[in-house]
Parts: sequence; structure tokens; C-alpha cells
Amino acid sequence: MPLGQPRPPPHVPLPMPALALPTSLSRRIDAAVRSLLESPDTPAVDFTQPQGEPALIPAESVSWRVFRNPVALFVGGVAAVILEFAEPRVRSGVWEHSSFRTEPVRRLRRTGLAAMVTVYGARSVAERMIAGVVRMHDKVAGDTPSGAAYHANDVELLSWVQATAGFGFGEAYNRYVRPLSPAEFDRFYAEGAPAARLYGALSAPGSVTEWEAMLDSMRDRLEPSPIVFEFLEIMRHAPAFPAPLRPVQRLLLRAAVEMTPAWVRERLGLTASHGLHTWEKPLVRMLGRVSDRIMLRASPAVQASLRLGLPADYLYR
Repeated sequence: MPLGQPRPPPHVPLPMPALALPTSLSRRIDAAVRSLLESPDTPAVDFTQPQGEPALIPAESVSWRVFRNPVALFVGGVAAVILEFAEPRVRSGVWEHSSFRTEPVRRLRRTGLAAMVTVYGARSVAERMIAGVVRMHDKVAGDTPSGAAYHANDVELLSWVQATAGFGFGEAYNRYVRPLSPAEFDRFYAEGAPAARLYGALSAPGSVTEWEAMLDSMRDRLEPSPIVFEFLEIMRHAPAFPAPLRPVQRLLLRAAVEMTPAWVRERLGLTASHGLHTWEKPLVRMLGRVSDRIMLRASPAVQASLRLGLPADYLYR
């Protein structure tokens, strides 16, 4: 590795070299990636600018490798929402104050773009975006059907959302892409701290032990809801993936249910039929590992590497 470029510490997972795809196929996939991160109501983000400006999370982090994997992102994101919807105040806030039911793909794009900016965007861009989200959340308040008051900027609720995202993305990568050691997993949680503070998630876990303690503390608060099943049904049919890949979309949905903590699945009524068949588990792992070697120049991970003066394939070396 040339002098002056960040070198991942020994405990950071090192991926296999990037796969060389045919030019025409690479262009089509690049276009699909761009479409997933673009929304008519959201300004486009140039991850190559400002030149040289670091992100909230450094390039040599575990996070930069986890978030570049599309399987980990999709599976982890769905698993995080399942956990969020198990909390009645979070569930009401999202379900009653967002366009998820009517425009699920637009909502997914906005959420995905926010995650990419948080991890790969220049610090000034990420801080500006997060400040906008906080202002928007300040307007979201109400009562659950049982009468419990909620406010989207409540530290407790923000911390639960941050925690479920950390678990979802990290565990999806660990389970379906490449195993993370305990030290890597702890580092992954800790790397989210700067963004968590900006969002106001001041009690978000900074390690696996802290996540497990928070999850255990939620045993009396997580509850079943038909909205969880409605969410999964929406995700089965939403055109999040191109038409030829819809079977993969449904497979990855089941993978998300599969990795949700067992007692939460039982509490929500998610039976074995909602998860993966035995023969499907190695298939998801194969998809995760292959996708980890596909370098897409349109991806925020590659664009952010270029912003820092790193090679386009920095994360694939």
C-alpha cells in the first residue's frame, strides 16, 4: 500500500479483490445503484466533494467495509425496522408520520441515502443533513393507540433506533458476508458514536455488551403488532429491486427475519415459515460474499475513497 494512505488495522476484515465485471453489466448496475440513492424530493449528494474532507467515520474503519455491501444493507435495514416496529412509540411515530405505506421505495431511498451520507459523506455534508433530520423529527409527536405519548427527538427512542441499526447492519454483515470478531463488532458500534451524538441518540450502545444489555432491558416493552406483518408484506412487493431480482428481494427479507433475535421473533409471532429454509442460508451467504467483491464506481464508498485521494479500489484491497 502506498505511503500516506490509511491502512486498516489487523483486526479490520480485509475483503477479497474486486471482481472484474463486463463493462456493459457494470454500467447497468452502476445506474441501478444511482437510482436507489436518488429521489425526486431529495437533492443529489456528490460524495467526491469537498475534495479531501474526511467523513464522520474514517476510511480505515469497519463501518466503511460493512456499509459498502448491498446484502448487509438490505438485510440489516429490514431487521432494524422489525426491531423498531416492536417498540410501540417508535412504530406509531414512523407509521403515522411517514410515507412508508404509500411510497415505500421513495422512503427506502431517502433512508438509504441518509445512511450513506452519515458513513461516507464529507463531515460538513453529514452534519448539515443530520441537522435537517433533527429539525424534521422535532415536528413528529403524538400518542400511540394505547395512549402513550411519543416524540421523535426523545433520547430514549433515538437511542433504540440507533441501536437497532447498529445491530442490523453489523449482524447482517457478520452472518451473511464475513464473520466479525468480537473486537471488530465492538469497534463497529463505537464508530457510530459521532453520528449518534449529532442525532441525539445519547444512550446508544457503544459495544456488543451494551447492545445486549439494552435489548434485554426492552423485554417488557416490545410487543406484537399487525404493522410488522404489513411492513413485511409491503417489502415483498415494493419494487426495491429490478424485476428480475424480485425473488432475491424476498429471499433477503426472510434472511432479515432469520437474524432477528429469537425471543423477539417469538414475541412478534414471526414463525419459522417467515425465516429461511435450511438450504437458503448458504445461498444468502454466497450472495453476500459475491456482492462484497463487486466494485461499483457509482457507489458512495468508491466516490468517498476518491474524495480522500485514495484509489477507487481502496476498500477491495
